[in-house]
Amino acid sequence: MTKGKYIKLILILGSLTALGPFSIDMYLPGFAGIAKDLNTSVANVSLTLSSYFIGISAGQLLYGPLLDRFGRKKPLFWGLLVYILASLECAFVTDIDVFIGLRFIQAVGSCAAAVASVSMVRDLFPVKDIPKVFSLLMLVVGLSPMLAPTIGGYITEDYGWHTVFFILMFMGIIILLASQMLLPNSYEPNLSISLKPKPIITNFISIIKVPQFYTYAFSGSIAFSGLFTYVAASPILFMDIFKVDPKSYGWIFAFMSLSFIGASQLNSLLLRKFSSEKMIYGAFLSQSIIAIVFLVLTMNDMLGLYGTIAMLFLFLACLGISNPNTAGLTLAPFSRNAGSASALMGAIQLGFGAFASFLVGVFVKDSMTPIVVIIAVTTIAAFIVLNIGKIKIKNTIVNSPNDEIQIGH
Repeated sequence: MTKGKYIKLILILGSLTALGPFSIDMYLPGFAGIAKDLNTSVANVSLTLSSYFIGISAGQLLYGPLLDRFGRKKPLFWGLLVYILASLECAFVTDIDVFIGLRFIQAVGSCAAAVASVSMVRDLFPVKDIPKVFSLLMLVVGLSPMLAPTIGGYITEDYGWHTVFFILMFMGIIILLASQMLLPNSYEPNLSISLKPKPIITNFISIIKVPQFYTYAFSGSIAFSGLFTYVAASPILFMDIFKVDPKSYGWIFAFMSLSFIGASQLNSLLLRKFSSEKMIYGAFLSQSIIAIVFLVLTMNDMLGLYGTIAMLFLFLACLGISNPNTAGLTLAPFSRNAGSASALMGAIQLGFGAFASFLVGVFVKDSMTPIVVIIAVTTIAAFIVLNIGKIKIKNTIVNSPNDEIQIGH
């Protein structure tokens, strides 16, 4: 593969993966305005995040089998079309309940891009390169939480929150055209893959029974739910509790994203000396220590705005290191049904994320203590799951394509 082709693939796959984060982050500075216009509370507006996460989680299971049966590009086209139409509807919404429903539909559309991009990484690159490719995608994806809320803050303040969804619609159109015209057909459709519920469920069960899959999928997803907690709680934390304005919130969010991006790129360098397994263990251990310290300081009212930013910065850095490695090791045993495996991994990750963001909407009102409690509990639980799972993995770690475990059809 030439360098030019490699860069083109990374950029397009990164754009597909970034569509979801942009859809999550760009409208966050508008929460107060949305609440006012729709005559509801900021906490209720945060439920549109929960419905979005639920939509992505459900959509993952839908697109996995479709991508394996029909190839990558057809399901991707229809998913992006749904996303574009739902984004347009969101721009004209006048009722919070309708908005929550539209965000669910928008998410179902956008997750076609997320599942397809992950599947195509598995199609186009050798197993040993997958963690490095995911780290590069993190660089592209990482720009979204830097740019999206900052741009969203200025757009919301100058043009209103409705404009954000027009921009998301045009992004969807551009990404649809780029993916259909510039991406290769990386996977031949496999019509032997059934779309009936029983074979699909059987296939998912066969995947989830693989120790390497369930260990890294569940531990990685539980740990990563800390990011969803932060994203869902950040408008309340910074704009309601610490009273910063939308533009300042956007810049804070962008600064925090530097941690995640920088750590994911540091991961590429560290992988030259350390295995993915060691990187995950070290990141989870560090994350657990940080979460415990964060909780103790919060419960003793020892953190202001800058102290809170510092603790979250360190916390997100650990996720930037662990996430590419847990994703790489989760998918490593699969080739023929990489679409189903990546969909199941995404569904698990976003299922935990949806639950975490739901807890934020229920418990987070005017104190950041519940936020830190959720972060600490999920982090420690992930570390426990990792250590239990590693005992059962034994010799199933895949080191090369020739050693792959072939699961189902």
